[in-house]
Amino acid sequence: MKKYLSLVKFSHTIFALPFALLGFFIAMHHLGTEFQWRSFGLVLLCMIFARSAAMAFNRYLDRDIDAKNPRTANREIPAGEISPKSALLFVIVNCLLFMATTWFINPLCLMLSPVALFVVLIYSYTKRFTFLCHFVLGLGLGLAPIGAYLAAGGGFDLIPLLYSFSVLFWVSGFDIIYALQDEGFDKSMKLHSIPTALGKNNALILSSVLHVITALLMIAGNYFLAANYEEFGFISWIGTGLFVTLLFYQHLLVKPNDLSKVNLAFFTTNGIASLMIGGLIILDLFI
Repeated sequence: MKKYLSLVKFSHTIFALPFALLGFFIAMHHLGTEFQWRSFGLVLLCMIFARSAAMAFNRYLDRDIDAKNPRTANREIPAGEISPKSALLFVIVNCLLFMATTWFINPLCLMLSPVALFVVLIYSYTKRFTFLCHFVLGLGLGLAPIGAYLAAGGGFDLIPLLYSFSVLFWVSGFDIIYALQDEGFDKSMKLHSIPTALGKNNALILSSVLHVITALLMIAGNYFLAANYEEFGFISWIGTGLFVTLLFYQHLLVKPNDLSKVNLAFFTTNGIASLMIGGLIILDLFI
């Protein structure tokens, strides 16, 4: 179990999970429904199964590439801790469990489940033919808020869509920063990314632009929440402000000639930012 949790980087669920919960609780508040542990648990399971399938498939597909990259050679499949066959079986099981879970939610989620799986799985192929791969990853995680909103009984409304687009640009931006580490290796393997296409300097500029868009969308989402709910208070604005601050703080940590703090920017800063905005907006909704 420990090996499989490491394979899918289970701790990285922290990036999208708070936004999924945000979509769930916004729908619950909007519809005036009472909290139900069943629905809440099903949303959590969908997040876990979809993300586990996507990450394991990425590791399975990239096993030969990872084995040649010094930074990734110790991952579970190239290191021989998990066989490729077992990893692929793990992907299939998680895909089936994801679709089965959506069946218990509602017909719309079941109907859309193959689309969601296609988006999160196709990402693993995209770096082989397009430098826009970061946006596909962002799209996959960006499904979390609107997907959870639909799971709670809502429709395609403006506020969850704003948060979904926020996550899309946020994840795309910080994935570009993360990809800086492999610029030289990716070029040697003819793999595509924003850093290989634009260079480190321009990649960081584009990442900053994407995060400016993210900040504007987050502020817009909070504004429309406040406009729709009179009791909505200042706590959500504190969460949004902290998120935006941490969003731009990560750009102070990473320089084109100094990538030593990429992990701090990628994991720690973004993880805290996600928890802050998700937790504080949810708190504001219900106090």
